[in-house]
Amino acid sequence: MAHPSVAHPGQVKIPATYIRGGTSKGVFFRLGDLPERCQVPGPARDALFMRVIGSPDPYSAHMDGMGGATSSTSKCVILAKSRQPDHDVDYLYGQIAIDKPFVDWSGNCGNLSTAAGTFAIHAGLVDPARIPHDGTCVVRIWQANIHKTIIAHVPISNGQVQEIGDFELDGVTFPAAEVVLEFLDPSDDGEDGGALFPTGNLIDDLEVPGIGTLKATMISAGIPTVFVNAEDIGYSGTELREAINGDPEALARFEAIRIAGALRMGLIKSPAEAATRQHTPKVAFVAPARDYRTASGKQVQSGEIDLLVRALSMGKLHHAMMGTCAVAIGTAAAIPGTLVNLAAGGGEREAVRFGHPSGTLKVGAQAMLVQGEWTVTKAVMSRSARILMEGWVRVPGDAF
Repeated sequence: MAHPSVAHPGQVKIPATYIRGGTSKGVFFRLGDLPERCQVPGPARDALFMRVIGSPDPYSAHMDGMGGATSSTSKCVILAKSRQPDHDVDYLYGQIAIDKPFVDWSGNCGNLSTAAGTFAIHAGLVDPARIPHDGTCVVRIWQANIHKTIIAHVPISNGQVQEIGDFELDGVTFPAAEVVLEFLDPSDDGEDGGALFPTGNLIDDLEVPGIGTLKATMISAGIPTVFVNAEDIGYSGTELREAINGDPEALARFEAIRIAGALRMGLIKSPAEAATRQHTPKVAFVAPARDYRTASGKQVQSGEIDLLVRALSMGKLHHAMMGTCAVAIGTAAAIPGTLVNLAAGGGEREAVRFGHPSGTLKVGAQAMLVQGEWTVTKAVMSRSARILMEGWVRVPGDAF
């Protein structure tokens, strides 16, 4: 029997909850439960979260961690009682790279915003006086990454979060209880100081090295997003993940579009910076509505939707739609003249239903012209959330 020649540290137990929020999953922590050196931003916190998820993993399998080897399942969240007036909780989100040693704090996860609302109640972070015995609890969330307010309307039954229901969300196998999310003033005028349209235009000619000049709508609502027309890059808008994620050349083209957009939006100063900002901006392509078959084999008819949208997250086509990108879609659709609005048929609208690889999603947005500048007051959509497991996550003591 082999004896270890060096002593190895034991594992550290950290209270954690594994939650599905929308079409994402993440490991949730209360700030006070983290090891002391991880309660502040920095290398220790990043190292801890990478080890929790199982990154960096050259096999891209997350075999030795809680991640699921996709951008939708490689996420950690920290919640704490809010230090902001008139808010219940501060919600901080980390997107963990899969094959690189990197945690991206530059944006929000709209899907996990749902779970932030429900976890806030579960974790005792919401004043009990604000939780009805039966009805809806309005959880006021401060999104600490982007300095925005999100309102989650969480159903309550017998004083507890009601997680089970008959609300169906395409991209999620089983029905659950509906949580309505409001993203208030979602244009990104926080961290990067940008307007709703950072270039000042609804449509730009975007020069992309190696590809050429593409029509693009670049918007900062929910999350900075670069929209292009599907047909301009050789797609129909009905593509599923396999058509793009198995094509390294296609992924490289999308990254080139993302970098060009990030430069034009002022998010980065040089192409090299894009490597440390993988979470933002997103790239999406749009097309007019047409019939298509979803990843589960369900047929979607063109009459059920206003347009088709496919979006990439962390360098891969998303299996459904990121919640933050849905905010961008709803906002851009509400503003006449954007590529998203034109793909949906043009004109003014307050809601749009779009087709994504897993099905359809409706998102509403209220946009208006103020002194010649477009502004959006809020975007609204429905998601669901369910706790999958709670207890402790374990990581080697020398991992962070």
